[in-house]
Amino acid sequence: MTNPIGDPGHGHSPAAWTAVTIMLVAIGIGTVAYFFDWAWLVWASAGLVVVGLLVGWAMAKAGYGVGGDKVIAKEH
Repeated sequence: MTNPIGDPGHGHSPAAWTAVTIMLVAIGIGTVAYFFDWAWLVWASAGLVVVGLLVGWAMAKAGYGVGGDKVIAKEH
């Protein structure tokens, strides 16, 4: 059965992968910093999560998002 609304892409794009990678690293750093009670690094990692969101948004606007003109579609 085919999807009636089409394939939404599920975030398979360089923009999505980059944003998620940055945010996963930030969460990992924040977790370790929380364990060692380094409040400044916990807040810095929270800021890095926001940076990840902004990088993903900027890359999507630059054409690296799902359906962007700089992304080569791959068959699954």
